[in-house]
Amino acid sequence: MKKTKIIAEIGINHNGSVEIAKRLIDASIISGCNFAKFQKRTPDICVPEHQKSKLRETPWGTIPYIEYKKKIEFEKEEYDELYEYVRNKPIEIFASVWDKPSVDFMSQYASPLKIGSALINDIGLCKHARDNTDLLIISTGMSTEEEIEKCIKACNPDVVMHTNSTYPSPVEELNLEYINWLKQKWPNVEIGYSGHEYGLVTTFAAVAMGCSWVERHLTLERTMWGSDHIASVEPQGFMKLVKGIRDIDRAMGTGGPRVCLEGEMKKRESLRK
Repeated sequence: MKKTKIIAEIGINHNGSVEIAKRLIDASIISGCNFAKFQKRTPDICVPEHQKSKLRETPWGTIPYIEYKKKIEFEKEEYDELYEYVRNKPIEIFASVWDKPSVDFMSQYASPLKIGSALINDIGLCKHARDNTDLLIISTGMSTEEEIEKCIKACNPDVVMHTNSTYPSPVEELNLEYINWLKQKWPNVEIGYSGHEYGLVTTFAAVAMGCSWVERHLTLERTMWGSDHIASVEPQGFMKLVKGIRDIDRAMGTGGPRVCLEGEMKKRESLRK
């Protein structure tokens, strides 16, 4: 039976709080997800110079953007606590990595790594991630076909996830048919779907089209402060998401040739002459 792997993307929706992160992990487990994912970056490297001093309204007051990014960044103490928290739980955690020091940092946990859409043009980073994990995932949002092809050929990812990087993504721009394009072009790579749209139906469609991985953002409440909550799914919605995907997995079957199943045989006997 098909078993789609489901990632609850916590990302930065913990807002710098380990306790919120644990609650989001718990929601992921209750929903039945396989993975919960965070984001790891080195703000001094990742934040462009022209943005570092810009002021931003935050829960900590009006502070420079670079200080805000540092406040929501988990370091070794927080990650050690989170990995210990899930040690005997039925879920695995890992992170998207935004720079080479973050790859080196996350590699100590021997977890999968993901390169987000914004960075698949950084071939050096992608190769470094490939060298430091047994499971590499990339997303394809905001990228050209040439950039995607170059990345796949350079770093040989295990999973390629179709995505639209608009938050939230307009349904008419999701281009789910691109899933079939990826499956045909890269038959030896697992194809997934990372959604940022409102609702769940288009994610269900992606699973029915053959995606073997699914990623959606998870939040405790979509009204929380932060940039990603608006394009996220709340815990009750995530339970519906996972149940729907598991129902699709069970419904996919084995294809042809057609056989009559036990339940049908009773109808066959009563209705056919």
